[in-house]
Amino acid sequence: MAKYYDVHPKNPQPRSIAKVVDVVRSGGLVAYPTDSCFALGSRLGNREGIDRIRAIRKLDDRHHFTLVCQDFAQLGQFVHISNTVFRAVKSATPGSYTFILPATKEVPRRLLHPKKKTVGVRIPDHTVAQALLAELGEPLLSSTLLLPDEEEPLTQGWEIKERLDNALDAVIDSGDCGTEPTTVVDFSGDEPEIVRVGAGDPDRFA
Repeated sequence: MAKYYDVHPKNPQPRSIAKVVDVVRSGGLVAYPTDSCFALGSRLGNREGIDRIRAIRKLDDRHHFTLVCQDFAQLGQFVHISNTVFRAVKSATPGSYTFILPATKEVPRRLLHPKKKTVGVRIPDHTVAQALLAELGEPLLSSTLLLPDEEEPLTQGWEIKERLDNALDAVIDSGDCGTEPTTVVDFSGDEPEIVRVGAGDPDRFA
């Protein structure tokens, strides 16, 4: 049964944030809000967390997981990034974008695209997500909370608690967040490729 934390969207209560982070550190799987929509999150090295996300979303091994990072310095530990790509990504963060980039050795093999050895990274522009990341001190392994055979992600914390009560360990709710997933930009090739058009403006990478 998932614990439910109702937090203030602008001034999230530190005690609630700390309790959610304790759940993550103890191997739990949480649902949390971002600047695009709700996401599922677990600790980076949590193998069971990966399997639970795959089971909830019915994902295959070609799915790009995302490392949700607090800031650019943290992001740079997990992906290789050229000067040109650095400038493009830096100008769009924090924001509603996910960037696919070649992974460093800091990223567990199970998270990598099996052929490309890439991983998704992003820096959210959301107060509650940033508070979680600051308290955790490392990226959250994440995936959009989009259930199989549904066109839009879940957007209400109470509904997530109701529908996924036995699949999650905690739900953190700060009111409405977006209904549109991030725009995904693949920088692993010679030219940037827009993989998914979402909440972020794709034209800046065209």
